[in-house]
Amino acid sequence: MNKKNFILSLGITLISVSASLASVALFTNVNDQTPQIIAEEPPAQQTFTPTQTELPSFEDVAEYAVHAVVHVKSEFLVKTGFYDDYFGLNPFFGRPSTRKMQGYGSGVIISSDGYIITNNHVVQNAETVEITLNNRKVYSAEIVGTDPSSDLALLKIQAENLPVLKFGNSDLVRIGEWMLAVGNPFNLTSTVTAGIVSAKARNANILSQKMSGGERPIESFIQTDAAVNSGNSGGALVNLRGELIGINTAIASNNGAFTGYSFAIPANIAKKVSEDLLTFGKVQRAYLGIAFAPMDQSLATAYHTEDIDGLYIGRVLKNSAADKAGLQVDDILLKINNRPVNTEGELFEILGQYRPGETVELTYSRKGKISNAKTTLQDGEGGTKMPVVKGW
Repeated sequence: MNKKNFILSLGITLISVSASLASVALFTNVNDQTPQIIAEEPPAQQTFTPTQTELPSFEDVAEYAVHAVVHVKSEFLVKTGFYDDYFGLNPFFGRPSTRKMQGYGSGVIISSDGYIITNNHVVQNAETVEITLNNRKVYSAEIVGTDPSSDLALLKIQAENLPVLKFGNSDLVRIGEWMLAVGNPFNLTSTVTAGIVSAKARNANILSQKMSGGERPIESFIQTDAAVNSGNSGGALVNLRGELIGINTAIASNNGAFTGYSFAIPANIAKKVSEDLLTFGKVQRAYLGIAFAPMDQSLATAYHTEDIDGLYIGRVLKNSAADKAGLQVDDILLKINNRPVNTEGELFEILGQYRPGETVELTYSRKGKISNAKTTLQDGEGGTKMPVVKGW
């Protein structure tokens, strides 16, 4: 198998003003040689009403969307001082020395009775969270649940008859489609920018750098060129039908400010995660139980095939969903429920929309022969009990 070498350098900045820094620039250097096997194993009053067919002006969508996007202020207690680092105590008072820090971001109202979705990194470890609506009303918020693996969090305020953004189907988004980004960059409320979808299922290695342990993050972002900046985290990416298509999360930057590309969590993942947090307080993740590598020319040559679509299966966990479907090592997974899976991002985006107990159809190739098999997805312990979920 021939080795291929390339270096991909990408600066990634989470687009909220964090508790300790105004912005954080992360740089990723990848030296990719032989394809790596990746484990997929357990470790109000509005002038516009959105419809499926109406294509209004930018002005109509913006006027509709800004009322459902909120400002999020989080307060954190941060340990400070030289002695804290070494002893964990204030030498004069005998207790930890802390001070309050504030972070800012955005959120989207997804139910009229006060449920709000935002990014996990906007509210993670927050002592208090304050929500300001577009009409300047202020509410204290409860953190219902958080999910670092998708960088999403669900909040609740005590209010009624709020304007909402309805989830759209992010699977139907097309490259080149116009989108509006709505949020609160630099603490400026109700800011709207426009751009097109530049790419889908983009794995930018953002969450992987922030997480430790065996849980693999879900990284399959919608990439746009709509301008977003610090404070836009948790804000809305909206299509021209007034539907919530994504939750703005990060920017590609080497200086902490917008330089051309931004990333949003697809709405289908955000909807599923928020429903799980509402119902269970944690996310119900579904697994196939495989280790895989995206097909490329090197793998195709090594396994004597001309087809470079799909995911090469390097391992199948015994008694996993993939095993029960009959998949074997050296098979090539092509589709899940007729949706192509050619990258890690596409696989995790698709699986991220399902729960344990749901049945999917797998399309795979074995020695050039295409086959289909149905299987029931499992949880991290191999269970297949279908949970009862509250929906929006």
